[in-house]
Amino acid sequence: MFKPAGVYAAMLTPFKTDGDINEAVLRQMIDFMIAKGLHGVFPISSAGEFVHLSLAQCYRFMEVVVEQTRGRLAITPGVSSTCAENSIKLTRKAEELGCDGVVVCPPYYYPISQESLEKHFELVAGSTQLPVILYNIPLFAVPISADVVQRLSRRANIVGMKDSSGSMVDLMHYMDKVRGTGSDMNFLVGREEILAPALTAGACGCMTASAGIIPEIMVGIWEAWQAGDYVKANRVQQAMLPLIRAMFAAPFPVGFKAALEMRGFAMGPYKQPLSAGEEEKLQVVKAGIAAALQAVLTFIQQEGLDKTE
Repeated sequence: MFKPAGVYAAMLTPFKTDGDINEAVLRQMIDFMIAKGLHGVFPISSAGEFVHLSLAQCYRFMEVVVEQTRGRLAITPGVSSTCAENSIKLTRKAEELGCDGVVVCPPYYYPISQESLEKHFELVAGSTQLPVILYNIPLFAVPISADVVQRLSRRANIVGMKDSSGSMVDLMHYMDKVRGTGSDMNFLVGREEILAPALTAGACGCMTASAGIIPEIMVGIWEAWQAGDYVKANRVQQAMLPLIRAMFAAPFPVGFKAALEMRGFAMGPYKQPLSAGEEEKLQVVKAGIAAALQAVLTFIQQEGLDKTE
């Protein structure tokens, strides 16, 4: 059964002025990520503002990604929702389209117990033959406990977990608990700042927004680590940290979309309007992003990390 491994992009969503998805730009993004050597894509992600998309838009997003990818990348769309009913609808669409798996986080907005979120995952996994990837994102949803992950790992089609806690401590306990069950579930990190150390600890890759913005860096970390050049892997890891800080200086995911625009992709208007003060501050933040991005691009060139050159 498919299990996620390598470098996946948590895809941002380009919008047109009427609020719909800009399919032309979306296709350009897919081609860019394929050319840069990514292993997979995670459309309908948190960074992609899935909470602002209708079910119909999510379905169409999947269709466009499948059409444009043509089997050249693994596709694991997000199927997260506030309830199992909608997550199952999204999962069935992903299965119909032949996606490789689905990514699902706990139901968000209403408070939920560990028992209820475990039941949510069981309902989604039980509705499909597709591989299911758990998604821990404490910034936006109730954290998944290590005990729940341990129990869920016994299900045949729960094959991986994306951990966006950013905590190496939590990651280590997740992996240790699952090891005790004999499961060979794969763990990927959702914070780009810790890919190199996470690989050393036993993680199998990442699903991050920056993988779609600076894929050369994220793939560079992965390939250096795979080659046993741990010094290079850490050097490449450290080179992107100022850019991450610069992008997070704007409301999420505005800074990430600004950086992708600087790489030539028209991301369109923001779904969440900014105040006048935020708009003014954003111009300063964008200058910082531009400077940090240029430094990263120079580093990429110096290190020979660009596969398309």
